Formats: sequence, structure tokens, C-alpha cells
Amino acid sequence: MLASRFLALFVCTGAIAGCAVGPDYHRPEMPLPNHYMEQAAIERQHAATTADLAKWWEGFDDPQLTHFVSLALEQNLDLAQAGARVTQARAALVGADAALLPSGNVSGSAARAYQSIETPMGRLLNATPGYDRWGNAYEADLGASWEIDVFGGLRRGREAALADYQASQAGVVATRLEVAAQTADSYIAIRGLQTRLEITRRQVGVENELLGKVSLLYARGLAAQYQVRQTEAELAQVRATVPVLQTRLDAAMNALDVMLGSPPGTYRAELAKAAPVPATPKIASLGSPADLLQRRPDLIAAERHLAAANARIGEAISEYYPKFSLSGLLGSAATVSTGNLFTGGADQTAGVLGLRWRLFDFGRIDARIKQAKGRDAEVLAAYRQAVLRATEDVENAFSALVNREEQAIVLGQGETSLARARESSMIAYQKGTASMIDVLHADETLLQTSAARAQAQTESARAAVAAFKALGGGWQPRR
Repeated sequence: MLASRFLALFVCTGAIAGCAVGPDYHRPEMPLPNHYMEQAAIERQHAATTADLAKWWEGFDDPQLTHFVSLALEQNLDLAQAGARVTQARAALVGADAALLPSGNVSGSAARAYQSIETPMGRLLNATPGYDRWGNAYEADLGASWEIDVFGGLRRGREAALADYQASQAGVVATRLEVAAQTADSYIAIRGLQTRLEITRRQVGVENELLGKVSLLYARGLAAQYQVRQTEAELAQVRATVPVLQTRLDAAMNALDVMLGSPPGTYRAELAKAAPVPATPKIASLGSPADLLQRRPDLIAAERHLAAANARIGEAISEYYPKFSLSGLLGSAATVSTGNLFTGGADQTAGVLGLRWRLFDFGRIDARIKQAKGRDAEVLAAYRQAVLRATEDVENAFSALVNREEQAIVLGQGETSLARARESSMIAYQKGTASMIDVLHADETLLQTSAARAQAQTESARAAVAAFKALGGGWQPRR
């Protein structure tokens, strides 16, 4: 009779268990444009190489850049932290899975006691002929229990744990992308600063030579004193630029070392020799703003956090309803000797149907549900904001890339014209129709333009890195 009742209970709970209280999750719709504002200009880009999003850093065609990015992806400590967070989330998911399954335990005990005869029980036993105040007790039990997830609270908790685990996995990919982008950005900044330092030192030499010529003319009465002072001020201004650039270069090298998981100065020797700024590659695939929802791992993580928050609403609502549990015990107990422990007379069994219902605790449950709904609303707003920020990142990076490339082209044309002007002034000087001061002024203007072009090329390459990062390049999304 008892067995048939338990069987009926299992059938009923199995029928109900398909339902889970709380809202089912649906990914929110995001109205996004069909293309980027600068998409046509980016697609018209005429670069020497094309970079695939999966390994975009190889598109810069700089072996040392590729080497440093590979090292960073192996050694970076931010990535190690992200991996540890995945381990924690995985453990939480395993715990949530285990909560849905029955649990069992084995227990045993052996006790020896000496009975007091000054208690009512002791006096009664002591009056029994042949009573021995020493007593033994032995017990061995196998127990099992199972909380029946009738209203889906445990399943909602498992949904939340799974979403958190998926978010942590996406977080690793997002950190990987961030590490690759920061490493490439630091490397490009280093090469740009080295180029500008070289040009600035050449400017110092030209300004020194120009000051010498003007001072000689002043000594002969052929130049005014203000010309000497003005040249001195220009020289001081150029010389003052050197320590500023050197400070930035040191900071960029230190930042690169830290990105590689090493103390500052570790890789400085490899970077001591200056090299050109890597050429900006063309982006192989732009996609559309809607593709960012699958491409950008930070957006995937934000969406998974939203799914977890939604599931926790149902987990909180399930506290309104009663919770049922089944538990059983199969064992043996004896108070004489271990030889009697496993005999038929020592057998003991138990079956328990448990019920827990927080009938007079609805105020706390209401508060928890409101808290879960508030958290869900917060995470939803954060997700929508993250999507908008992502599109903003792409638009800003594309704008910087287009305009910096145009600036570099214009400055390159100006540099070519100034180089020709410098040649003309040198020819005129050799013919005696121009002075060395004119040649030095031409050198000064040419070097200023060269420095501006080097900075524009650096910023163009850094804008390309920002564009690859904003597009979510650096991994292969699984559809």
C-alpha cells in the first residue's frame, strides 16, 4: 500500500516537473542600422595587405608584432585571472546540476557507555537482577534524499549557473581580444615614438646649425639680435620635446612588458633598435552592426548575464510554493555485539516524504523577487548600453582610421614637395643665389612635416587596431 502511494507521487511529480515558474528567457531585440556610416570609405581603402579578423595582427606584416602578441596570449596575467573565473563558474554549474539529483550517504557508529545509577532510568535498571552498567551500541545505515523540483526552482538556478558559466567563457575571449589589442597598440606606439624621436634629434641638429649661422651673421652685423634669440627659443622648444617623447617611449615599453606578464625592462633589448611603423592593413570583413552581437565576446557575456538574471527571477518566485523531498534509510542497529548487527532482527528501514512551505514568510520572498526583477532590469539596460557602446566604438575607430589615413597621405604629399624645395634651395645655395640659412630653414620645415606624417601613420595603425578590436576580431564565433 505504501509502495503504491510512493509510485503515484512519483508519477504526479514527474508530470508537474515539466513546468518551471518564472519568465522564460528571450533575447531582447536591438534595432541597429544595416551598415556603418564610414563603411563605404573603409571598403575603398587601398592597403598593401588584408587582415582576417581571426588573426588580424598578422595582417600588419610585422613578425615582431606577431611574436609579441603570441607571447601576450600565452603569458598575460589578466588572461590567467579570466581562466580562473571560468573554473569557478564551472564549479558552480556542477553544484547546480548536483542539486537536481538524489544525494546519498553512508554512516556508521560504535559506542560504549557507562550508565549512571543516580538517574531515574539508572535506578530502574539497577533494580534489575544481573544488570551491567556497561553498555555497547552499534549502527550502520545507508541513507538517500531527493528534493523533487516540482515548481522548477532548482532548474532555474541551474539555468542561471549555466548562463554565468557561458558568460565567463565569453569573458575569457573578451580578455584575449583586449590583451591582443593592447599589445599591438603598445608596440605600434613604441615604433611611432622611436621614429619621432629620431626625427626630433635631427631637428635639434638642424636648429643648432641654424643658430650657429645666425649668430655668425649677428657678430658681423648682418642679423638682428632678435633673430638670434628667436632661433635660440626654437632650438629650446625642439630640445624640450626629446625628454617628453622619451618618457612616453619608456612608459609604452613598460606597458608592453607588463602585458607580456614580465617585469618592466624584460623585452627592452629586443625593442632597442628602431623600426618603421607597421603599415595599416585593410579589414577583410566588416559585416553589419547586427553582427556585433555574435562577434563581440563582451556583448555575448553581457547577454548571458541577462539570461542568468532572468532565471533568478524564477528561482525567487519558486519560494512561494511548497518544496517536497523524499528520503529513505536502510540500515542495522544493535546494542549487544557486532555479531548481532547484521542479523534480521537488527534491520531498520524508514521512508519519509518531506514538505517545506514558507507560508508566513511571503514578505521576505516578495522582497527577494523584487530584488531579482530589479537586477534583471539593471542588466537589461547594461546589455542595451553595451550594444550601443559597441557600435560607437566601431564608428569612432572607422572615423579615426579614414581621417588619419587621409592626413598621412596629405602630409606625405607635403613632405615630397618640401623635399623638392629643400633640393632647390641647396642648388640655389651652390649657385650662390641663396644662403645656408635658407637651406636650414627648408630642412627645419621638412623635418616638422616628417614628424607630423610619422605621428599620423602611427595613429592610423592604432586606429586600425581599435577597429579590429571593436569588430570583435581575434576569435572565431561559434554559431
